[in-house]
Amino acid sequence: MSTESVQGGGNDPAIEVTPEAAEEALSLLEGEELDTDEAGLRLFVQQGGCAGLSYGMRFDTEPEPDDLVVEHHGLRVFVDPASRNYIGGSKLDYESGLQAAGFHVENPNVVSECGCGESFRT
Repeated sequence: MSTESVQGGGNDPAIEVTPEAAEEALSLLEGEELDTDEAGLRLFVQQGGCAGLSYGMRFDTEPEPDDLVVEHHGLRVFVDPASRNYIGGSKLDYESGLQAAGFHVENPNVVSECGCGESFRT
């Protein structure tokens, strides 16, 4: 069952979260003993990498007043105003496999990525 609510977003395109990503993030949040009703995953963009920008993620106990707050499958995702311009409309997924496992952002705003896939340019 997919639930979505958006707060503070205005006309910004929301962030989508797959069930796999929500399940993994919620498990990690609970492992950190954070209240999943208030805490969430902060998704942001920072300067860095060979293409200029890179994604960052961390857990926060609550959103900042001007954050976009999106909830999918019980996971709250917080996005600051500066990052919204770069990642609005993106999808957060979790992939696991023999070679690697981790969160992956599918971003429709990206015009190029570096060879290793760790940074991007819009």
